[in-house]
Amino acid sequence: MIRAIVTDIEGTTSDISFVKNILFPYARAALPEFVHKHANDPDILTILNDARAYAADMNLTIEDLITVMTNWIDQDQKITSLKDLQGYIWRKGYEEGDLKGHIYMDAFVKLKEWHATRIKLYVYSSGSIMAQKLLFGYSDMGDMASLFDGYFDATTGPKREKNSYHKIASAIGFPADQILFLSDVIAELDAARAAGMQTIALNRDGIITDSNGHSIVTEFTKIQIDEKTA
Repeated sequence: MIRAIVTDIEGTTSDISFVKNILFPYARAALPEFVHKHANDPDILTILNDARAYAADMNLTIEDLITVMTNWIDQDQKITSLKDLQGYIWRKGYEEGDLKGHIYMDAFVKLKEWHATRIKLYVYSSGSIMAQKLLFGYSDMGDMASLFDGYFDATTGPKREKNSYHKIASAIGFPADQILFLSDVIAELDAARAAGMQTIALNRDGIITDSNGHSIVTEFTKIQIDEKTA
């Protein structure tokens, strides 16, 4: 019996191109002005000092940090301080109407259906928890935040490591085999399966040629929970 579903975002609930072609460029373009304007705000100062610590140089100037963090964006680095800063930048964009989170219609329909049947829903993404809440809260399907019972990000651990999914199962409070994990990345599904979770691969663009034994669908509406758990 599936009691909880944990879903990835990019390539799963949302088009990869939305993050790659809209969110990342938006944050990159806005980062210099945002950092200059908010460098002394307590939350942002903490993030900047975390970035200095990660770069192993607490003497980095604001201009240095802008250069370093812009390079991290260009390299698609999964660094917590960068993800946290992007979250604040995106919040401004969502609140001002510059951004609207992309959600596939099939994901929207099925997530609502699962929520109505009292299945607990969670998100696990490399993006910060703030960024996840913003994407669903300001989605092109409306405010979807109330559908979810919790969010997990890089602070839980790498998405390709088994222990991260042990932590998620422990936090949710259900046995791992009663949790279904959805992703478009086979290595992530491998890690979740190794932790005892059930798994389904989303193959929206037909690029997965070897699912490594994971069930595979092209969209959320093709996921049959009863068949999966029979």
